[in-house]
Amino acid sequence: MTTHVPKLLNVTEACEQLGVSKSWLAQSRLTGRGPAFTKIGTRCLYDPADLTAWLASQRRSSTSQCGPQEGAR
Repeated sequence: MTTHVPKLLNVTEACEQLGVSKSWLAQSRLTGRGPAFTKIGTRCLYDPADLTAWLASQRRSSTSQCGPQEGAR
């Protein structure tokens, strides 16, 4: 049986997909507020499906609406 492994995106590619800077993405990894990532050696890699899921979780209908992570404080 063959398992399909998705092409993982490097930090630069993930930033392009999300429209964010490398420093923002690095900070989000540090705080745990960004998309899930995979660490292989010194590289941080992102599954495109995780980026899509994370973006969907960030949807809001107003600026006063707390997200799941902000509301957990």
